[in-house]
Amino acid sequence: MENDRNKNISFLRPEILSAARTVLENPGSINNYFGWPSIARLQNGRLAVTCSGFRRAHVCPFGKAVMMISADEGKTWSEPIAVIDTPLDDRDAGVVPFGENGVIVTSFNNSRVLQRRWNPDNAAFMARVDEITDEDEQKYLGSTFRLSFDGGKSFGDLRISPVSSPHGPTALPDGTLLWVGRTFSADDTFDEKSGIEAWRIRPDGNMVYVGAVPQVKKNGRRVDACEPHTVLLPDGTLLCHFRDDVRFTMFQTRSSDGGATWSVPEQLLSDFGGAPPHLLLHSSGTLISVYGYRARPYGVRAMLSADLGRTWKTDLVLWETLASDDLGYPATVEAKDGTLLTVFYAKDVSGGPAVIKQIHWKLVPAGSAD
Repeated sequence: MENDRNKNISFLRPEILSAARTVLENPGSINNYFGWPSIARLQNGRLAVTCSGFRRAHVCPFGKAVMMISADEGKTWSEPIAVIDTPLDDRDAGVVPFGENGVIVTSFNNSRVLQRRWNPDNAAFMARVDEITDEDEQKYLGSTFRLSFDGGKSFGDLRISPVSSPHGPTALPDGTLLWVGRTFSADDTFDEKSGIEAWRIRPDGNMVYVGAVPQVKKNGRRVDACEPHTVLLPDGTLLCHFRDDVRFTMFQTRSSDGGATWSVPEQLLSDFGGAPPHLLLHSSGTLISVYGYRARPYGVRAMLSADLGRTWKTDLVLWETLASDDLGYPATVEAKDGTLLTVFYAKDVSGGPAVIKQIHWKLVPAGSAD
């Protein structure tokens, strides 16, 4: 992908309208870790943010997927409520409105074996994991989701998906959902069968296989594809960005037949250039992909395309810190005035709790003053 040939958006850059601020935390409690958020505008015009919250660490058995609502374009937020709360470690939380009044909230969780592997010396964590029964794990382990058909006021039974993605599926014009995600792995490992697949969610919540993204290698080594996000373009093309877990970079693929077949993925960023992605098509026609950056200085970055993803202007800094590389998973929504709200998670100090932050920004000509 030849990003340096993208002349038609060389004049665009992000302008930060207000400094990043914390919008969700839990000070004074040991359950004070919040991570992996998503943001969306619901059918009633309000904004919804979901994330994994009330945790004690990056991997721990206390996580739950929570949601909070804003009626004033992100100026204030409601108290978070739990939408997915299994006995396991409920993690990345996606939120996507679909159809007239549908909302899906997604998550996934870790097996008891993996949680013990991460925290063998934490007595409280191990005691909690020991309470999880074989029946619990059999029932709840996987990529999970719940559906609402009243605009997010109430949700149905917990369901299991064959694929997982941090920000959930893609809403289609016919009111259905297409979920492009990584095949779920109980022990979070990659093998020859793992990869990115597309599944359609039927109105009854059942899922039907659609197609798969080709597996690729770089320098003789398999690209460990995971954590995709997909956007539907005006011509009906599906554009997908995903993370290469080995190199912490991003690849792009597209489908012109509804997800049945996909182009050979192309690398967008340099190795360790950042991941995972969240895509948004702005009302101006500019395509935006935001992602975390975990080399010093750590932070959140964006890339822009004015030609529907054929070329990109990359590595545009939205926020930076030296505190910790435990951050990222940004997601963006367009405000009613055309500006942008991006949520992400980060730590304010090394060793401190992870919180959910929000940046308010807009696109401006590169030569304009701040």
